[in-house]
Amino acid sequence: MSTTQTPTLELRNLEVAYTVRGIDRQVLRDVSLSIAPGEAYGLVGESGCGKSTAAFAAMRYLPRNGKITGGSIIFEGKDIVDIGETDVAQLRRSAISMVYQNPATALNPTIRIGKQIAEVFELNGVSKTDAMKLAQESLVKVQIADPERVMRRYAHQLSGGMAQRVVIAMALASNPRLLVMDEPTTGLDATVEAEVLDLVRELRRDTGTAVLFISHNLGVIRNMCDRVGVLYAGALVEQGATAEIFKNPSHPYTVGLLRCIPRGGLHKSTDRLDTIPGTPPALGTKYEGCVFASRCSLADDKCQTELPQMVEINGAHIARCFHSDKASSMPRSIEKIDYASQADVHSVHNDDTLLSISHLSKIFTQDGHKVRVINDVSFNLGFGETLGLVGESGSGKTTIAKLLLGLVSPEEGGVVTLDGKGLAQTLNRRDVSDVGSMQIVFQNPDQALNRRHSVTRIISRAVERLRGFSVDDSVVRAHELLTGMRVDESLHSVRPAQLSGGLKQRVAIARAFAGAPQIVVCDEPTSALDVSVQAAILNLLVDLQKKDNTSFIFISHDLGVVRYISDRIAVLYLGRVVEFGTSQRVFNGPFHPYTEALLSSVPNIDGSIRKRIPLTGVVPSPSNPPSGCVLNPRCPRKAGSGFETLCETEEPNLTEVEPGHFMRCHIPVANLKQLQS
Repeated sequence: MSTTQTPTLELRNLEVAYTVRGIDRQVLRDVSLSIAPGEAYGLVGESGCGKSTAAFAAMRYLPRNGKITGGSIIFEGKDIVDIGETDVAQLRRSAISMVYQNPATALNPTIRIGKQIAEVFELNGVSKTDAMKLAQESLVKVQIADPERVMRRYAHQLSGGMAQRVVIAMALASNPRLLVMDEPTTGLDATVEAEVLDLVRELRRDTGTAVLFISHNLGVIRNMCDRVGVLYAGALVEQGATAEIFKNPSHPYTVGLLRCIPRGGLHKSTDRLDTIPGTPPALGTKYEGCVFASRCSLADDKCQTELPQMVEINGAHIARCFHSDKASSMPRSIEKIDYASQADVHSVHNDDTLLSISHLSKIFTQDGHKVRVINDVSFNLGFGETLGLVGESGSGKTTIAKLLLGLVSPEEGGVVTLDGKGLAQTLNRRDVSDVGSMQIVFQNPDQALNRRHSVTRIISRAVERLRGFSVDDSVVRAHELLTGMRVDESLHSVRPAQLSGGLKQRVAIARAFAGAPQIVVCDEPTSALDVSVQAAILNLLVDLQKKDNTSFIFISHDLGVVRYISDRIAVLYLGRVVEFGTSQRVFNGPFHPYTEALLSSVPNIDGSIRKRIPLTGVVPSPSNPPSGCVLNPRCPRKAGSGFETLCETEEPNLTEVEPGHFMRCHIPVANLKQLQS
């Protein structure tokens, strides 16, 4: 950043507190950072560390119980801490915009998309007619196809990626000089995420907009941001050029975050993920010394009693640590569970195959039309094996999970066999042992756990119903399960709302294991979690698998996580398996063109440049699939392959192209290997 250039945003010694039950609890502690015009600054850290508070403070949009207790917020050279509400409103209309994490809650469900975007222009004095024209142009800027039709839709009629593009279009409608992005890609598919990030890069380049980018996805931060700040307990503990900090982290907390990521081809069979011991401190915790001391393996008496100051590291970045020279070589932290095995519950096996699904299809009726969302899917799952299901939203991953669990019934001819026994098509026709043998861990534990029951009651009720234990024995087993999942005994009597996101997910996993399951379906179980909590949950699942020989079906859009935990992987597109094989084979190629595009969209944590293989257009509707290969309108390898006519007229079969490696593609695997080399 040029020393003569006025920063778009500066936070100088900023302190923020929330008033809780009449007591001011400090949330941000002496935070200082600056963002130049056209620069992207990343803010990372665990949930509760103050990232979103810093963003809301920069916009003067703190909640009613929040207040700035010290420091300054300088926007384009002017302190905006004490300006009036009228001036604040003007800033938000014309200079500062925000893109929220969840577009579904950011868009009004009762107003058409065009009208919502037009309102932003109208607030800045544009006529209604001109505002609608500008709204359509803004949709073109964010690369939305057929903007006229999208203008007439409501929010629920948009895909997640399209809704996020609309939110970005609204944020950019005022030509802001500062764009705040709070977890803008969480929940998006890898391909959509890559498109959104490309869009933000282009807009920065074209408009010179400064970007404050908040994310727990460190790969995204590494590829999007020029500089990065690491927050912990409201304090900025490390700051500098992104490439330098990711290469040479010098605060123990930053080192811990980077070690938690399943990267570089790590696999559960040979590697265990590092974790950060303990949990982040409660809101408003007071400190005499370093905020990270209670979780740091390098901490000494000085760290507990004396506040460290920022020190310069090799002239390249700064870190707030007394032991920055030792941070990169600090000992690893690997926690293991202490869990009472249930492996003896299912001791007799008919063969090596635990689950077999054959010719599974599903048709839903939509607007009077029959829509085939799952098309003739077959695969096997072995004892103690993890099968990963990947693919874009709408590919059929969750529908397959529902079919297996009996939540929806398959079409005639579809068969699900568990340990040699054919399962009834629907849950209400399965016996208790079948229900207990196949359980699920949902993405959002808030919606999956009964908020009115204590944690112990949630688990003991499941044990009682699925295992037939007495009430007293169910409670004992519930405590054993919770302790095994590393939920402290003091928390066994609380309700879910009193737990952190990671602890809630541990409770959800404990409930899934209450029935001594043979198979656990994990539907995006870590997508909303910090990398530190994610690592602990993945280690926990691997430990449980080893203890009980439990099998997992793991659904995720995070391909790094899928690669780490899966033994085999099925890649789904429009309800069809387009590639199937071992984790190593699927990730190392040769790839199906769709798999190749998915993998090329994942940002590299090491900053290396991967050639992007984009998919053109949007996922077609299952109600009107393309003729021939369903991927052919978007396929990055069809053109010039010599198989164009066949791709457009005949659907390929799922064929074994190498031992144990299957693809649904007309282009021979040798040709694909040559194209992808």
